[in-house]
Amino acid sequence: MKKTILITGGAGFIGAHLAKRLGQDGHELILLDNFNDYYDPGLKEARISKLLKDTPHTLYRADLSDLPALEAIFEKHQIDHIAHQGAQAGVRYSIDNPFAYGESNLMGTLHILELARRHGVKGISMASSSSVYGDATNIPIQESDCEDKPISLYAATKRATEHMAHAYHHLYDIPITCLRYFTVYGPWGRPDMAYFKFMDLAYAGKGIEVYGQGEMERDFTYIDDIVDGIVLSIEKNHPWAVMNLGRGHAEPLMDMIKLIEGYTDITFEKTYLDMQPGDVRETWADTSLAKELLGWESKTSLTEGLKSFVAWYKDYYHKN
Repeated sequence: MKKTILITGGAGFIGAHLAKRLGQDGHELILLDNFNDYYDPGLKEARISKLLKDTPHTLYRADLSDLPALEAIFEKHQIDHIAHQGAQAGVRYSIDNPFAYGESNLMGTLHILELARRHGVKGISMASSSSVYGDATNIPIQESDCEDKPISLYAATKRATEHMAHAYHHLYDIPITCLRYFTVYGPWGRPDMAYFKFMDLAYAGKGIEVYGQGEMERDFTYIDDIVDGIVLSIEKNHPWAVMNLGRGHAEPLMDMIKLIEGYTDITFEKTYLDMQPGDVRETWADTSLAKELLGWESKTSLTEGLKSFVAWYKDYYHKN
């Protein structure tokens, strides 16, 4: 059934890819983004003008913390479902810019939940993060392993939004699915992510800094697989669910670096450093719940996914 879907963070990495997919399925799309300068706003503009060139949508340039602006959108459109992808991202950025996370992640999510209640929205699919697990010791990580001991403010705000969502579900019977993403990467990605930074530094002829002395591991999850999971969560619209979306395999950071070196024919000069505050040594998702509830599985290997990213990067930044 075709729906009117609001995508917050619609010019963001995940939001724009999700819009493209939902547009192909014939849904009416309302995109919301504030185009802030956390990273290059030009990349966000390009996602709209190029990635979504052939995707019909209505775009609103507004902030999640601006309740009157959001209220006007909900009054103008009969929104069936919300894909809440908008948030202030970044573990390290949260250390120096804490108030941005309170305004966007906490107040912004509260605004979305309250407007969903007031306007009879039939379901919400909400972005959460693997960071809510803190420095997990049980590997692979199951949803029940969340001990509410976040080690960054970003993680604390993402966990808080899950609690807020459950309260609104419990009080008002709003179907809500919280999806805990594990290290999403791919074409049109975020320049603050390590794989993207490494590419920038490589083509600038600079060395890279490898944290955790090169011993960190991440569950790298390709963007198309994440979008598959979000679309399924919208279709299933479970009354309440919290689940991991990850590749289901921990990859050494050094393997990712070697793949990028191979695809670019550049050998990085590496400086090995200790862990940064708020960072974790390993992430690895147990995805059995997503398979059970959504019928979802990640399909894309790191080798395939990074190859696609590097090809996009070379084309977008004219590095051929």
